[in-house]
This record gives sequence, C-alpha cells and structure tokens, in this order.
Amino acid sequence: MATRRILIVHDDDVAAAALQATLRRLGYEVAGTTASGGAALTLAASTEPDIVLMRMLLRGELNGGVAATAIRQHLDIPIVFIGTDADSANVTDTGPEEPYGYVVAGCSDRELHAHLELALCRHDRVTTLHQLEGFFDISQDLFCFLDFNGHFRRLNPAWETTLGFTREELMSRPFIEFVHPDDRERTLKQNAAVRGGGRAVHFENRYLCSDGSYRWLLWNAAPRLIERVIYSVARDITARKELEIERARLVGELEASLAEVKTLRDILPICLYCRKIRDDRDYWLTVEHYIAEHTTTRFSHGICPSCMETEVEPQLTEFEGG
Repeated sequence: MATRRILIVHDDDVAAAALQATLRRLGYEVAGTTASGGAALTLAASTEPDIVLMRMLLRGELNGGVAATAIRQHLDIPIVFIGTDADSANVTDTGPEEPYGYVVAGCSDRELHAHLELALCRHDRVTTLHQLEGFFDISQDLFCFLDFNGHFRRLNPAWETTLGFTREELMSRPFIEFVHPDDRERTLKQNAAVRGGGRAVHFENRYLCSDGSYRWLLWNAAPRLIERVIYSVARDITARKELEIERARLVGELEASLAEVKTLRDILPICLYCRKIRDDRDYWLTVEHYIAEHTTTRFSHGICPSCMETEVEPQLTEFEGG
C-alpha cells in the first residue's frame, strides 16, 4: 500500500516541526506545511494529500473550521483537527461537514495514528459508497435488491427506463405480479433456489411493461442470507429474443419449402400417351434416356412373355404365312 501523504496546516512553527517529525516516525509522508488557512486550499490543490492535519483555531483571516469547509467544498480530502478541548466550542456553526477527526494537542503517537487512520478509513468508505452509488445509478442494466418476502427493496433508474413503471410502483407490489403468467412457476422455483443459498445464472423470463407489453430479461442473482435479500442484475434481451424467434420462423419456412421441393422432385411428369418423362429443363425424354441420365442404370433389351404372345408371335405367324 502506498505511503499516505499528509498536509500540515499549523500557525506555530515549533508545533508544526514536531508534527512533521512525529508523522515521519509513524510512517507517513508530509506533503507540505502552511501556517495560513487561506493558503491551505491552494496548497492542498497542488500537493493532493490523502489527509489534512489542521489546527482548529488558526490566527489570521480564516480559522480552521472555515478553511476546512473551503477545502471540503473544492477537494475530496478528509481533515483531522488538532487543538484543545475548548477549541471545538469556539468553531462556528458554519464549520466543516463530517467525517472529521479531532485530536488534542500533545496526544501520544498512538492516539494520533489512530485518529488519522480512522479518518482515512471513513473517507475511503464514503468514497467507495459514492462510487458504487454512481455505478448503480448510471448502469443500463437493471440492478435490484429483492427481499425474501418477494418485494423489491431497491431498484436503479434503469428499471423505469426499461419497463416504464416508476420505482415506487414496482416496489409497492410483489415482484411476481410483474412476471409473465407463463413464466411465473419456473421463476418462483428459481427464486426459492436462490433463497436456499443457490445462484441464478443466465435465467430468462418476461416482465410486464407499463404499456402492457413484455420485455425479456436475462438474470444473474445471489443471496445475502444474513440480510435475507437477493442481489440481482438483469439485462434487457428483448431484441435478441425477437431475432431468435424471427430466425426460428425463417428456418421453419425454409425447412417446409425444402420438404415441398423434395416432394415435387419425387413426382415425375410423364406423358399419358407416349410415356415420355419431362425433366427439370422442360425436355421430354424417353424412359430409357431419363433413367440413364439420372441414375447409373443401363438397359439390356429383351421381350417379356406378354409382348411375345401379343406382339411378336402374331407378327411371326403373319410373316410365315405370307
């Protein structure tokens, strides 16, 4: 972890020097020092310290409380005051906002270190929460906290954009009332599995919109059993589902067309009189020619008994008699 940098604002040179030595002994880096509350803001902006250690009652145009407020209004830096117990009563009501620490002048190294680290931890926590809040609010995905009783506890603005309901409307009714009737049974089963300690991964269902339509949502969810809440994130996949449905329809139509073509190909147009067959090029071919062209079959000619009796023998008889 990087060494924390501290800006000292103190109008007593001896006390400021002692603080520098103490802070370096505790493992901190001194970003700079100034005796003026007016200069503190400029120096804080240029040095970008992790924390400011400031005397509460500074001599000059700005006391510590006013100078701290100016710093906090422009820079996201925690401030720890140093002074006497009586000093805190003399700071105006327009003083700085929390979180701040306060240490008594002449405190032990251990106490000073504890106050500094506590202020840094509080500041880091607030910063992290603000970052998460910002991510929660601007995400286009749908974030929610769902309690084990089936009500939304918290929703991000993306819900309103996607479904059209206000967040208040969505939280006023059990979540299952917004799920498509055909999807409710499996949704409740999935919800029960997550409440039992499982997870929902790529679970799909449809949610009601304010205009009566439905949107497809893709879910990932995990429980927080101690808090009896489910943390979930969903993505609107309606466009993808519509493409899948359209693709399935086109594939179905294509398969039907291919089946029809196959059926038509199984039917051979043949002349009622001469028995010639029409091919795909609209040519009329003899049976022998057509079969030879479309198969590997070759013909060896002979005479069947019926034709021998009705055709050949009468011709032979006529020839012999003639």
